[in-house]
Amino acid sequence: MSDRHLVLHDPDGPLEAELTPERAPYEALVTAVLAWKDPDLEPHDYEQLALQLAGHARAVADDVRRHAAALPKSDGCGALAEIVLQEADRRLSVPSKGTIRCVQNRARLVRALYERLDRLEAAPAPGGAAPSVG
Repeated sequence: MSDRHLVLHDPDGPLEAELTPERAPYEALVTAVLAWKDPDLEPHDYEQLALQLAGHARAVADDVRRHAAALPKSDGCGALAEIVLQEADRRLSVPSKGTIRCVQNRARLVRALYERLDRLEAAPAPGGAAPSVG
């Protein structure tokens, strides 16, 4: 097995729609990044982490968008999701920088999108039925 890794970066986003990234590794990355005090990485390492988190944020935002679209227009969860998605779009439109601050901002965005996705998944299905468990 090679010790080289391929990082996928697709600034337009359609590549993420075809991938189903696992959540746990990204949650672990977010937790680690947000716990940083002074990691002293090279700028290109920060850039790669920011790109990785931005790509994942786009994929999670797509999931949030799909769940929110299934809700009635009058549903408050959908309105809150729209606010989170607008903020995500705004933050993702800013180019990544090779800084700790940029990486941590991307990590916070991924965390916020997962929080919104969890709330949407826990919301009662349209028509009043509670979501199934198990």
